[in-house]
Amino acid sequence: MFRFLLAVACAFVLAACSDHTGPAATTFRNSDITGADYGKNFALTDQNGTPRSLADFKGKAVTLFFGYTQCPDVCPTNLSTMAEVMRLLGPDADRVQVLFVTVDPERDTQALLAQYLPAFDPRFLALRGDATQTADVAKEFRVFYRKSGDTDGPNYSVDHSTGTYIFDPAGRLRLYVKHDESAENIATDLRTLLAGK
Repeated sequence: MFRFLLAVACAFVLAACSDHTGPAATTFRNSDITGADYGKNFALTDQNGTPRSLADFKGKAVTLFFGYTQCPDVCPTNLSTMAEVMRLLGPDADRVQVLFVTVDPERDTQALLAQYLPAFDPRFLALRGDATQTADVAKEFRVFYRKSGDTDGPNYSVDHSTGTYIFDPAGRLRLYVKHDESAENIATDLRTLLAGK
């Protein structure tokens, strides 16, 4: 009986070990949110006037960040980091699409976004919608945003969530990246996703 119990215990230990060393045990530098029940899609327009949804980028890893052009710190820092990520990826950067969704469509016109995004990287795309579309996509991605300061005039600021979502080339939401993550760690995770893991 003792030998039987010992054999069963060993089988459980071996099974547990194999579960953590197989292909499903991919380790990321950022938060793995594979299987999240939100962030399924969006329907917005890019800075060139082209309607966009997640399906347009199938075959590429996609990063999605919410912000606004008059943001004094978080947004330009994020976009600068993503420009560095693209540089680090080298030729693999052609298989990555960086998306910036404005939470300030009132001031972030298509023309302004068309000037703002290419200053960081000409491959980046800005997405915008009207107030209702913006609220809908923010809700879908569990993103918070709210005007603050002088909300009666044009000089308000917008408080907003600061993380980035990353989709794999199959269009599945996989990672959440906190603000101030290093370009090296983001590039490492993107290479993992591009390798099909």
